[in-house]
Parts: sequence; C-alpha cells; structure tokens
Amino acid sequence: MLRRRALLAAPLGAAALAAPALAQADTRPVITIAVQDISTSNMLEMLAEQSNVGTRIFRNYVEPLVDTDWIGDMSMKPGLATSWRRIDDRSVEFTLREGVRFHNGDPLTAEEVAFSFGPERMWGGGPEGAKAPPAGAAQTARRIFPGFERMEVVDARTIRLINRTPDLTLEGQMARTAAVIANRRAFEAAATWQDWARKPIGTGPYFVAEYRPDQILVLEAFDQHWQGRPPIRRLRFVQVPEVASRINALLSGEADFACDIPPDQITQIERNPRFEVAGGPINNTRIICFDQQHPVLANPLVRRALTHSIDRRSIVEALWSGRVDVPRGLQWDFYDDMLVADWQVPAFDLAEARRLLRQANYRGEPIPYRCLNNYYTNQTATAQILVEGWRAAGVNVQLQMMENWGQITGRATQPGIRDWSQSSSLPDPVAQMVPNYGRGGAPWVRGEWRNERFGTLAEELQSSTDRPRRRQVWAEMLQIIERDDPAYTVLHRNGNFTAKRRDIAWRAAQSFTMDFRASNWGA
Repeated sequence: MLRRRALLAAPLGAAALAAPALAQADTRPVITIAVQDISTSNMLEMLAEQSNVGTRIFRNYVEPLVDTDWIGDMSMKPGLATSWRRIDDRSVEFTLREGVRFHNGDPLTAEEVAFSFGPERMWGGGPEGAKAPPAGAAQTARRIFPGFERMEVVDARTIRLINRTPDLTLEGQMARTAAVIANRRAFEAAATWQDWARKPIGTGPYFVAEYRPDQILVLEAFDQHWQGRPPIRRLRFVQVPEVASRINALLSGEADFACDIPPDQITQIERNPRFEVAGGPINNTRIICFDQQHPVLANPLVRRALTHSIDRRSIVEALWSGRVDVPRGLQWDFYDDMLVADWQVPAFDLAEARRLLRQANYRGEPIPYRCLNNYYTNQTATAQILVEGWRAAGVNVQLQMMENWGQITGRATQPGIRDWSQSSSLPDPVAQMVPNYGRGGAPWVRGEWRNERFGTLAEELQSSTDRPRRRQVWAEMLQIIERDDPAYTVLHRNGNFTAKRRDIAWRAAQSFTMDFRASNWGA
C-alpha cells in the first residue's frame, strides 16, 4: 500500500509513466498502457495468474497451440499449431508451425510442447530435486485438464495429446491461458519455479524485459517472431489503481491507453477529439458467490432469496449506461446447440425473497460481503446497490472492503458473499463450469460450495460424447447451481472499455486480452 501511495503521490510523468527515448535506429513507438493491476499473483506464468488482468497481457509474450479469434467470431484458429486432427475420442494430433523460435533463440519442437505439459512445470510430480510448481498452479492444471494423461511426441513437428477419458473439447482446451508453451532450457536455468514465473520465456511477439510487481511490466519487441517484426518497439504496462489517475495520464500524454474505464466516463473522455474509447460487452460475466459454510447461507432458501433481491436491470442502466446486458445465466450464445435458450436469471421479486426468508426462519443474522475496491469496473458501486436491495428484502448484509484476493477467499474468518467473474474460452459449458465448480474447482476444494449431484453431472459432461445427453446434463447442472442450491448468481455480462489516442488504429477484443500484433495495429 505504501508503494502504491508513493507512486500516486509523485507526478506520473516524472515517475512510472515516463517513457524512455526512442533509439535512433528504431522508429517504432514506445506505447504505455495504464492499467489498474498487472498481476494478482505477482507472477507472469499463466498457471499461477488465472485472472482477468493476466488475460490482458499474456498473449503478447506467450502463446498456445490453438489461438482464438477474440476480435472476430470467437472461433478457434491456428496458433503455434497450424492444424490438428482427431485420432479418437481421447486424443488429438497437432502439427507445429515451422520457423517458430523462443525468445532465447531455441526452436519450437514437439519436445518443448511435451515439456510444457510435463510434471516439472505443470503437475508438481517431477524428478527428485526438480523445481515444483506451487500448490495453486498444480491445482489449476488439474482442474483445467482433469483427464490429461500425456503428450506423445510423434516427430519434431507433431505432438499428440492423450486423455484418460473421452473429451469432445480437447482441441479447445489447447486455447486456454494455462496451455501456453514454455521454453525448457530457460525453465531449467531458473533458480526456482517462482523465478521462472517472474520472467517466463515464450514465443510471443514481445519478450519480458522488466517486471516490478505492483508497478510496471516492460515488454520488448521480439523481431524474430514467426509473424514478422512486431509494430511496437516497447510495451509498458504501468499499474495505476485509480480510474481518475489513469484517465489523467492519458489526457496529459503520459499514457497512450487507459484501461478499465467506467461507462460514465466515456462521454467526458470523448469530448476531447484526440481520444476515443474502444470496447464493449466481452466474454466475461460478473457473478457473486455464496459460501455454504456460513451458518445462515447454509440454508439454500436464504441464498435463493438473495438472488431474487437483485435489480439487475437497474445496475446495467445506472452503472453501465445500458452498454452491457443480463445474460441467460452463466452461459454464452456461442454455445450453439449446448445453449439452454429458455433459461433466465432469477427474477427481481422482493415479495418472493421475503417469502423465502420467512420459510427459512431468517431472523436478521448478519452476513459478511467481502469486496475489493474496483478490481472489477464499478465493483464498489455495484456492491452498494446489492446491499441496499438485500436490505429492502430484509437481509442484513454487511459490506467489508478488503485489500487483496487472499483476504477475499481466506478462511481465517467466516466468509459469506464475494465477487467473481467467469469467462469461456470455447463454445461449451465444460470450459468454465467444470474446472471452476466441479470437484476440482476452487470453491469445492476450499469447501465454499459443494453439491454431490452437480459434481457427478460435471464429470459426465466432461467425458460424455453423447451430445443430446450432454445437453440434458448441462440443463440439470444449471438448475442445481443457479436455482435449487445456488453457488452464485449472475449479475450482468461484463464490459471492457479502453480509452486511447484516436490516432492509434487498434481494435478491442471480446475479452480482456489486449492484442498488439501487427494484424491489430495500424491501417
């Protein structure tokens, strides 16, 4: 906290946001991006940094086998693999792109891919004396790839993913942030797993030149990138927690981009013809989560009452100027035949909420609501609206402002309600629901929410190849987790708005991802 105050107290132009002079031989720009946070884990390794802010930066320095068309139709497209083919229900074969090099000059081979999914980096089961990932990183790997068996090297440019169980989504899982490809030699040279995680070596268009947690991340152009010379010489992600300070940095010329702009600031920014705001609704949904271990929330009737006490439409209109919407539960339209099209979030109905509270014999016992100060856009204002709605229904929810995620999810004191958000990286509910709320998910592991029937259905959804049956399973899972025994309730589709210089030709993604490749820069 003292370090943040010092950074904010100093003039931004004279401190973190001051851009270095361009080298005479390189006329490419140095671009500064003012962000509210760089990494929640203080690491850059995606196994440790499963967050919205990590999603913003990762694609620039590390890459997966399968890419996603975040700016277009959300479809899968070639990444480090040029093609892939199904061998059977449990295995997929990938053909690697020729001419790809890591930032240290090593060529990309099937052996490097196999290492990236090996025990030393990912699972915590490497040889004696090897660097072991922290428990959280290994847990991330197990929940995202619960059926993973091995990577099988066919030849230098061909790798085969083998699963223990059938899985219709294996190709899409290779587009996850946790599936990025790492360099073995650099990993082995690092003193510890954490040292590696502070400066990972990947294949992206930019490499990590400097990282000071809670302050700045500097990425330099990697001119040997397989897509050619990047358009930017240096990217500087500078941490500026306050919205007003980020906007001032943009308007003063100290930053070229300012991230996480609340919609009520868009008109003010765009009154200046030099600037514009890009973005809109993204592939992310804001939710609030309930802790079953709280003595009051242990009763699902109380949780159901909380879901009926939320005027979601008013939140969207008041805080988001109608620029986002309320989705059909925790699912996305691009699910196609897996979408439960007639599903709706719980109706705003205070009479029903009060009826449920009477049935639960609720007597006004306090329920804590742990909240961060605007990690999510409009987070604090949303929390205040929620607390007022619950008070109108007769629920005594006490808002508690916290400083970090460790305090939000910690079990030292009795948790109750917390904020979260969810994204989907492929057009199937298995992408976000199974790893996040199945038996391997964080809520289940720490005892926040468990439902045995849901856990069994999640495992069936993961391994079934019967599509009609999978649709039935998904519908029942939604009924359990959003209605009968709520683990969370959906608030609204999230939005991501980035203010920038108008003369910069750059497009926002349907994600927190910021793409600074040549294909998304300039005319």
